[in-house]
Amino acid sequence: MIEIRNLKKSFGSHLIWQNVNLDVLDGETLAVIGKSGSGKSVLLKHFNALLYPDEGYISIDGQNIFEKDYVNLRKLRQRFGVLFQGAALFDSISAFENVAFPLRYFRVMEEDEIQERALRSLEMVDLKQIGDKSPAELSGGMRKRVGLARAIVTEPDYLLYDEPTSGLDPLTSDEINDLINYMADSLDITSIVVTHDIHSVLKVADKAAYIDNQEISWSGTVEEMQHAEQKNLRDFIKASEYLIS
Repeated sequence: MIEIRNLKKSFGSHLIWQNVNLDVLDGETLAVIGKSGSGKSVLLKHFNALLYPDEGYISIDGQNIFEKDYVNLRKLRQRFGVLFQGAALFDSISAFENVAFPLRYFRVMEEDEIQERALRSLEMVDLKQIGDKSPAELSGGMRKRVGLARAIVTEPDYLLYDEPTSGLDPLTSDEINDLINYMADSLDITSIVVTHDIHSVLKVADKAAYIDNQEISWSGTVEEMQHAEQKNLRDFIKASEYLIS
């Protein structure tokens, strides 16, 4: 279980958000939503301590992650897989080597096991046949799927998604959403999805948290979100062309 308590983050004199309190249960998918520039991706980087808060803490399985020493922090980060917004693939190596990269540099494994795990991850995103291609030869959706294969190859407990459907056409976005659901179900994994795509939220999330006016101004189940009375949240949802009751 992930517990966030009284989190505050600023960059210099610029307050990003404060008083952030959230719980993410094991096996749950949480969507963090809000306008561009509201600090969604900044919050995401706190889950695996890539950024540290000004105040407050995040606890995983009862342990404050910001109090861990370097060795234990490295171990913690290995429990996370990350799908970056632009996939963040290495252009100089093949899709297969991109997926195998975390195993080669962060695990002690035999080559045959690395080959097996990387191929299995590519197969899970239905790209087993393109392992020898370079990222430049792949479409945007395929690059996202390779990035997802790399995120799961280490068999993490948590998956962080930073705008997974950004820049994709509606059909490809649906494919990515289906994969998010597939990973959550087949790997029994806990997922945090940062997005402004309400259609994606409705398809993949159990709960949602809305960042507005430098705080989490609303949180609850996706079903509750569809009937929320808060004006700013309702306006945000309606702007996506989704009709709420």
